[in-house]
Amino acid sequence: MYFNAEEVLPAELLVEIQQYVQGAALYVPRRGDRAQWGAKNGTRQQIKLRNLEIAERYRQGASIATLMEDYHLGYDSIRKIVRKYRKD
Repeated sequence: MYFNAEEVLPAELLVEIQQYVQGAALYVPRRGDRAQWGAKNGTRQQIKLRNLEIAERYRQGASIATLMEDYHLGYDSIRKIVRKYRKD
């Protein structure tokens, strides 16, 4: 939805905003807590479980090449996952 800032904002606030941006569209996010990416539909949890599984399989001896093929991920992605869940 589009609003003209001159019509909806106090003059003092408009002057303050104009110090940062002029003549451009400005997005103003809603107030309140936003759910993190994937939190509502469970995707975040699914990826975490997948990553834990990848790390465990690597610890059990699966090669990076095998994990790349099985999970359709690149070399760097597998390495990041393995490093993140490495048990020292």
